[in-house]
Amino acid sequence: MKKLILFLFLICSFTLISQTNNAYERADEKIAQHSSSFNENAIAELVEFINNNFSNETDKLRAVFTWITGNFDYDVENMFAVRFFGNSQEVIDEMLKERKGVCTHFAYLFSEIANELGIKTYVITGYTKRNDLSHVWNASFINSAWYLTDATWGAGFVRRQRFVRRQNNDYFKVIPTDFIRSHKPFDPLWQFLNFPISAQEFSVGRAEMNRRKPFFNFADTLEVHKNLPRMEQLTSTNRRIKQNGIVNVLIFDYLRENTRKIERHRRSQIAVDSFNSALYLYNDGVQRLNDFILYRKRQFTPQKTEAEIREMVKSAENSFISARNELRKILTADTNLRNSIRQLKTSIDDEIREINRQNEFIDKYFREFY
Repeated sequence: MKKLILFLFLICSFTLISQTNNAYERADEKIAQHSSSFNENAIAELVEFINNNFSNETDKLRAVFTWITGNFDYDVENMFAVRFFGNSQEVIDEMLKERKGVCTHFAYLFSEIANELGIKTYVITGYTKRNDLSHVWNASFINSAWYLTDATWGAGFVRRQRFVRRQNNDYFKVIPTDFIRSHKPFDPLWQFLNFPISAQEFSVGRAEMNRRKPFFNFADTLEVHKNLPRMEQLTSTNRRIKQNGIVNVLIFDYLRENTRKIERHRRSQIAVDSFNSALYLYNDGVQRLNDFILYRKRQFTPQKTEAEIREMVKSAENSFISARNELRKILTADTNLRNSIRQLKTSIDDEIREINRQNEFIDKYFREFY
């Protein structure tokens, strides 16, 4: 499952708003019957319970929202802490273990469960109207339309530096035209609007659609975006953000981090390309060496000159040396790639030793018979 990487200066915003009437009382009562566990099987058990007890996507998503907002607290102490997460699974595991988290935890857990239920859900990064703080929420595709959910704000509120758990339905399954009044994605693509609100408009409280703007086909753009290579996704995201306006430091920091990701991805791709080139050369050397060994087993028939025979082994050796030189160019911090490089180097060394044994045989052969 492909997931979004959060940037360095991510700070989760939190707000207190009025409680609304609950239109999902039956669904909430049903999910309350689930005997929640928070071990490594928690998500699988929850998904099974939801699938067995709910038939439509809205009720299933509501069950996810109610389970999360009813079982996890907001981590007030880490509200403004700089957060680093290696991957989404680490975030989810931490949430289940600690039973609390910031917006990243709520959003990644919500996304994981919803997608396991077959409801296409994304994690969206942006900022909020309240104090222009960075924030994370979710978008889900239900009944052929996009809806936004903020499980963090839906879980309760902060009073006197303490979290008060109280479900708020104003932030479950909200239509994009309403959600944009309080939540602004960094990338306007994730507004799900044909006339996106600019960063400047959001900053001054304008959330009405301006149909004099150029029409933005977000549905087609999203379809193209999700199939793009990672670096092209980041590049197109940066382009849209710049076009939408840079009006605060949060947008600037997000752009800067995306640019760093592009550069890291570029270096990573160069490393992968070099490794693939080395692997190709290694395989070429193995093939050439095998050709010689087969020729030797056939008693050097058809007959070749000494120079031609030596060239068969030399060409294999040259491929191995070129492969080794290609590996020396690679600088990478990726653990998997480094392990692959180490294994390939070992294989090359083994083949070079075999080359030396074959050369010794050739030397002896021509001394004794010629």
